[in-house]
Amino acid sequence: MPPSGQIRTRSERVAALDLPPGQWERTWASLSRRDVHVRIALALLTAIAITIVIRGWNPPFPYRTGYTPSRDVMATVAFSEVDQEATIFERRRARSQVRYVYVHDPKPLVDLRNELRNKVIELVAKEKLADVDQQLWQSFQPTDDPESVTATENASEEEFQQFRAALTGEEKLQQFEKSLEIAFAPIEQRGILAELVEPYGKGDQDEIRVHPAGAAEPVEVVKVSDVLIGDGNVIHEALLREFPEHHVADHLFAWTKPRLAKAATLSLDRTAPVQWEMDQADKAVKPIEIEYQANQPAGQPPLARAGIPLDERTITLLRAEYQTAMAQRTLVERVVRATAVVAIIFAMFLLCGMYMRFRQRGPLASFGRLTAILILAVTVVALACLAAHDTWRGELIPLMLFGMILSIAYRQELALLLTGVLALILVFAVGHGLHEFLLLTGVTTTAILNTGRIRTRSKLIYVGLFAGLIAFLLEIGLGLIDDQPFGWQLLENAARYGLWAVMAGFLMTGLLPFVERAFGVLTDLSLLELGDVSHPLLQELIRRAPSTYNHSVTVGSISEAAADSIGARGLLVRVGAYFHDIGKMLKPGYFIENQGDKASAHDSLVPTMSSLVIVAHIKDGSDLARQHHLPQPIIDLIEQHHGTTRVGFFYEQASKKMASDPNGGQVDESSFRYPGPKPQTKEAAVLMLADAVESASRTLVDPAPARIERLVREVAEHRLHGGQFDDSGLTLRELRTIEKSMVKSLIANYHGRIKYPDQKMA
Repeated sequence: MPPSGQIRTRSERVAALDLPPGQWERTWASLSRRDVHVRIALALLTAIAITIVIRGWNPPFPYRTGYTPSRDVMATVAFSEVDQEATIFERRRARSQVRYVYVHDPKPLVDLRNELRNKVIELVAKEKLADVDQQLWQSFQPTDDPESVTATENASEEEFQQFRAALTGEEKLQQFEKSLEIAFAPIEQRGILAELVEPYGKGDQDEIRVHPAGAAEPVEVVKVSDVLIGDGNVIHEALLREFPEHHVADHLFAWTKPRLAKAATLSLDRTAPVQWEMDQADKAVKPIEIEYQANQPAGQPPLARAGIPLDERTITLLRAEYQTAMAQRTLVERVVRATAVVAIIFAMFLLCGMYMRFRQRGPLASFGRLTAILILAVTVVALACLAAHDTWRGELIPLMLFGMILSIAYRQELALLLTGVLALILVFAVGHGLHEFLLLTGVTTTAILNTGRIRTRSKLIYVGLFAGLIAFLLEIGLGLIDDQPFGWQLLENAARYGLWAVMAGFLMTGLLPFVERAFGVLTDLSLLELGDVSHPLLQELIRRAPSTYNHSVTVGSISEAAADSIGARGLLVRVGAYFHDIGKMLKPGYFIENQGDKASAHDSLVPTMSSLVIVAHIKDGSDLARQHHLPQPIIDLIEQHHGTTRVGFFYEQASKKMASDPNGGQVDESSFRYPGPKPQTKEAAVLMLADAVESASRTLVDPAPARIERLVREVAEHRLHGGQFDDSGLTLRELRTIEKSMVKSLIANYHGRIKYPDQKMA
C-alpha cells in the first residue's frame, strides 16, 4: 500500500529542513527576555545617574595647583576676571574712610583741673620746703630721668620758694585759677583722646566724629591730631601761654602729664552704626575686572606660561575662562555631549554584563546583587568626584575601596574589570587624561591582586602600604613622563597619593565586617573565627551526637584538601563541613553513626517515615543555622550538601515491600529525595562528594587503596550521572582532580598500622 500524505518536491524538502538557530538568532532570543530588558534598563539608568554626577554635559576643568603646563595656555573665549587684589584694596580703602564716633564727656578733665588746683594750693600753703610732702613736690618735678631723682629729692629751697612766690597771695591764686581755666578751656571743649580704638577694622586715621555725652547731636568732625594726647605738647603749650613764668608751667605740666590718660574725655560710641557704614562702603565698591580677549591679541599675556607651575592666582584665572566658556555653550551642545557620555558609559556597562554572562553569572543572575554593585558604582563615582577637589585630590580612596570590596565579595577578575571602567569614568569626570588613568588603574590593580584571601587582620593594612608605595613611585614616574619638573611639588603629590592608598587600607580593615554582611560573603578571617570548636552549635553537636561531629571533622579535612586542589575555597568547605550535619543533633539516634550497638530506631518505622526523618536534618540544620545567625554561605552548604539525591536504603526497602505486596503500587520516588537545591558552587559540590565518600568508606571491610579508589569513582559517577553537579560549574577535569585528592585523604585515614608483639587487642 503506498504511503499516505502529500508527496513533496526536493526543494520543499530542503526548505522544510529545520536547522539549529544561529548566533544572531540566539542573541536576539536572549535579548527578548524580560529579565534581560530589566538589567539593560538598570544599566542605562546607572549610566544616566553617573552622567548627572559627573556633569557630563560639560567638559571637565583639567587643571590643578602645582601642575606645570608644557606650553602656554591661551584664552579661547573673551572673558573678564575680577582683580581680587585691586578689589580688596579698594574695599579696604572705602572702609578706612568711615570715621569712628566718639562721645565727649569733659567731666574727667574738669576733675583733673580741680585736683591740680587743690594740689597747688596745698603746696604753696607751706612756707618751707621741709614742711612739704616730698612725694607731692616730686610729682611736680619736670623730669622722669632716674639719674635726677637725687637732685629732685634735694631740690633747693630757692626753687621751691620761686614756685611759691609766683602763686602766693589771694590775688595770685585767683589769677592762677583763671589762667588754669583758660589753659584747659579749649581742651575741655574739644576733648582729649588716649588712643584710637578700632574694633571694626581700620577706619579714618585723620578725623573722628564727636558728639556730647547724653545727646546724639550735634556731631562735630575733629582732627585726631588735635585731640590725641600723645606726648601732651598741646597742653604744655597752653600752660606756657597762660603762665609767663615758664618754670611754673613746667611744674604744672609735670604733674598733669601722667594723669592725662585717665582723664581722657573721648570714648568710643559702640552704639553708633559704624560697622554698618563700613559694610555699606564695602558693598558700594564694585568688583574691579580685567578684560581678556580670545585668540591672544598683541600685548595680552597668556593665561598660564609654559614651564611655570600653576598657582592659586593662575587657577582662578583659568577657572574664570572655563566658566565663561561653559556659560556660552548652547543647549544642543550640552545635550549632545551628555548623550555621548551616557552612551559610552552604557556601552561599557553592557560589555561588563557580557563578561559576567559568560564568565561570572553570579552577580548578573541575582537582581539584588547587580543592583547593589551598580548603586555602589554610582556612590563611588560621586565620592571620587567630591574627593577630587584640588585641595584633597583623594579620588584614589573610594576607587581603591570599590576594587577591594569587589575582590572580596566576588572575583579579582570582575573587580579589575569594573574598577578599570570606573577609573575611565573618573578620567572623564576630572579631565586629567592618561596620567590619571594609569595612576588609578595601577594602584587599584595592585590592591586588588594583593587582596586575595584575608586570614589576618593586618592583611589589608599591608595591602594599603604596598599600594601606597606603588602610588608614590607611579606618580613620580608618570609625572616625569608628563614633563613635570622633579622637585618638591612632584614629591608632595606622590606622597599624597601614597598616603591616600595607605588610608584606604586602614578604612577597608574597618569596613570589612560590614562588607561581609552586605554582600553575604565570608573572608578567611571570619571563617577562622567561625570554625572555632567553641561555637555553641558545635559544642551542642559534640554533646548530643559525638559521632556525627567526628564524621563532620573528617569530612572537613577531606573536602578542604579536595577544594584546594582545584583552586576553590578550601577553608569555606572545611568550616561548612563542621556545620553541615548540625540538624542531626535534634534526632541523633536515627542516624547510624550515633546508634552504636543499639537497635536501629528505624526498625519500628515504615520506610517512608524513616526517609522523612533522615531528610528532615537538612531543614533542621538550616533552621538552627539561621537561629544562631550563621552566614548565608554556610547555610547554603547545609542545604545543598545532599542536593536532590535519593535516600537509597529506605527507597530500596520500600520498593521490596511494594514488590512483595500483591496490591501494592509503585513507590513515590519524590518522597525519598532530599529537597535540594543541587550544589550551586564548586565548594558545595566538593562537600557533597566528600560527605558521600566518607560515609561510604566506613562500610569497607578491607579499606585497601584499590577498593577506596573504586569506591570514590563509583560515588562520583553516581552523583555526576544523577545531574547533581549540573549547576555547580564543576568541570570533568576538576572532578577527576577532586577524586584523586579524596582517594589520597581516605588512604591516609585508613592506612595500615604495625602490630607490635606485646600489643593486646582492646
